[in-house]
Formats: sequence, structure tokens, C-alpha cells
Amino acid sequence: MFTRFICVLLSVLLPGFSIAQAISVQDSNGDFTLERPPGRVVVLELSFVDALAAAGVSPIGVADDNDPKRILPAVRDHLKPWQSVGTRAQPALETIAALKPDLIIADSARHAGIYRQLSSIAPTLMLKSRNETYEQDLQSAAVIGKVLGKNTEMQQRLALHRQRIQQFASQLPKGLKVVFGTSREQQFNLHSRGSYTGSVLTALGMAVSAPINQAALSSISLEQLLAINPDWLIVAHYRPQSIVRDWQQDPLWQMLTAAQNNQVAVVDSNSWARMRGIFAAEHIASDLVAILHHRPVPPAQ
Repeated sequence: MFTRFICVLLSVLLPGFSIAQAISVQDSNGDFTLERPPGRVVVLELSFVDALAAAGVSPIGVADDNDPKRILPAVRDHLKPWQSVGTRAQPALETIAALKPDLIIADSARHAGIYRQLSSIAPTLMLKSRNETYEQDLQSAAVIGKVLGKNTEMQQRLALHRQRIQQFASQLPKGLKVVFGTSREQQFNLHSRGSYTGSVLTALGMAVSAPINQAALSSISLEQLLAINPDWLIVAHYRPQSIVRDWQQDPLWQMLTAAQNNQVAVVDSNSWARMRGIFAAEHIASDLVAILHHRPVPPAQ
């Protein structure tokens, strides 16, 4: 109390003297407060890396799945070198602790089970990432901007982002039925408009399938895809051996409108499925404009 009184007195007597204001926000656990903006930040999801880059802040540690190329080049261009802290699914707690962070940003779904261990290392901000929608991601970015003491910079970047998304949308036909999905060896996951990528496509004016059985991502068969029968099919292959490549040998494939019109596009899985955020949405929008105008999509780096 005495220290605070002295600080208040100094701020009155010395106009140039400033008091570090505590920062309070709401995260997934409720009230979250930091006494001052953090200087050493560790992030455990790729969308949080995107948000830091948007605010002009470099993390000291990232759960990058031990592969820095998981992070978009446009995001990496805004960052200084960081220390990998392992995978998003199982971040290395000892590595995080060794970095001596003063803030950890973690996924409220993926990292709920290790919240106590994380918070014993440093104050831990829990936000939705893994199953978030596009609008929820922008809300999380705004919260991160406040916590970093970069609210003004983040609000400016968010305003610019919305302008860019509107500009991309203006170049696209409205109401086009688009399906985006990720393809593995034996599984094709439809990303509905309740998913992150599906909600980005919806924001761009595309007609995107509703969630199946209230699930944002659903494994569907070729027959189910044919029932949807999109104008455009956009696929991210997670593996070289991919079920969609097998489907292309099936007679049913040629019944798809997208296949008949040569409107099947392949996109980078990191850019379209793993990454989320301001830069990620702009990348998806840029790719979509190129795809729908039958222009080459720049290769992922």
C-alpha cells in the first residue's frame, strides 16, 4: 500500500512518471490479470503465434510440432527466432520452464489437463484455439492484444484485416457451394461452416455445409460427398497416400459436379487446416481468389 501511495504521489508531482497498469481480461477460466505487460511469452498453439505476430511481438517459445514450417511464412517473417517447446499435443514442460516465461498462452481444450503444471511455471492464459471458429479466433486475438499491452496495435491490425477480407470477398462470386476437407489414408474430414476454415469461407460469401450431427468436422464417404455435390471441392492432403486420390479412380467421382467441371483444387494442409488466425485467414482468402479464378495457387514454403 505504501509503495502504491508513493507511486501515486510521484505521478502527481512528476507528470512524466507513469505507473504500470495491471491488465485484466476474461479467458476460458474467468478473470485473468497480469501486473504488467509480459516480455517473455510462450505459446502452445499456432493460432496464438499468428496473434503475436499481428501485434508485433515475438514469442520466445512455440509448440511448433518440432517443425518451424508449420508456421506460415507470412507469420515467420514478423518473428525473431524462437525455441521449440515440442508438440501442441504434448508440450515439453521442462523446456518451457527453462525459458522462464512471464506468460504462457495455452489452448483451453487441448491443454486443460496440464493447466496446473503450466500455471506453476508462469501465469497461463487459456483461450480457445483447436475447435474455434473464425470469429472466435478474432476475439481471442483481441484478448491477446490487451494482455500483451498492444491493444491499439491489435485493433488497428484487426481493422485492416476486415478490410482485406472484404476486398477478397468482392473478387468472389457469392453463394458458390464450396466443400473444403482434409484427406488422410482412410478418412476424408469435411470442414463445415462451424469449423475454422469453413467459417472463413462463409465470411468470404461461400455456401458451406452445415455441421453434421452438430460436429464442426465430420468424416464422410464419397457417397455423402456426392449428396452434397459442391461446385468446388478443395482438398488438403495430410498424407501422400490419401483417400481422395483413391476416390478419383471410382466411377462415382465422375458424377461430382466439381470433377466434371475440373473444379477440384489441392491446397497446403498447414495453411488451410493447421494454422488459424489473422494471417491464416488472409492466406486462405488469397488462395480462394486464385482458385476460383483458375489461377495457380502459390506453393507453400
